[in-house]
Amino acid sequence: MFAMVVSTGIGNAAPKVAEKTVTYNAEGTVLEGYLAYNGNMKGKRPGVLVVPEWWGLNDYARMRARMLAELGYTAIAVDMYGDGRVAKTPQEATQLSSEVMNHFETGKARFLAAMDLLKSQPTVDPLQIAAIGYCFGGGVVLNMARQSADLKGVVSFHGSLTAVRPAAFGLVKARILVLQGDADKFVPAQQVEQFQQEMKAAGADFRVILYPGAMHSFTNPEADNYAKEFNMPIGYNASADTKSWAEMKKFLKEIFKK
Repeated sequence: MFAMVVSTGIGNAAPKVAEKTVTYNAEGTVLEGYLAYNGNMKGKRPGVLVVPEWWGLNDYARMRARMLAELGYTAIAVDMYGDGRVAKTPQEATQLSSEVMNHFETGKARFLAAMDLLKSQPTVDPLQIAAIGYCFGGGVVLNMARQSADLKGVVSFHGSLTAVRPAAFGLVKARILVLQGDADKFVPAQQVEQFQQEMKAAGADFRVILYPGAMHSFTNPEADNYAKEFNMPIGYNASADTKSWAEMKKFLKEIFKK
């Protein structure tokens, strides 16, 4: 059954977010995603996949899915690890995320299984699908775009820009928005430049926005706690968080023409 979460909106049309855990399969692995949409809206609407940070499908990823639902989209936070696993340490997160990226056909199958489930929802227009991703998840959505996934657009927030397989000319169907901190020690300026050169050579429709002083994980309010607990060069940046979310909202309106 769906749980109903009433948001704190303004006026009489406050969205009522319906949310539930959804179970599906990819290559024999049971996956546990999180689905959210505005129960006060009628009819079909665009769908957005949310691929989490390397920690896995945690409360932060669910929050972003609910925020998308409040904007009028149906969103699914994607389980990339199976059985809803969430890493407790950077070492575990590194192991789980590396397994996906080093065997990307498996990661691709898990992403596409979530996309098929999203398309099948009665609230979703299956021709209007996009994906956003954070850190590891940003790398996943960018690599899905490189591999010609049938998406209107992808948005990467402080994501990995490394290619599993570099984009071939003319094969990138999705529009691409990359939102990056210029103080990100995990994704240095050289990697950003290489990504832009790759996209230009592929003839992709892309845009990169850099936020001054923003570190890796700049959108996650828990980043400062992670930095302190695990001695990681990451940090929350409220300004970059707000500005990047606004850029994503504008981008989604453009690609969905709504």
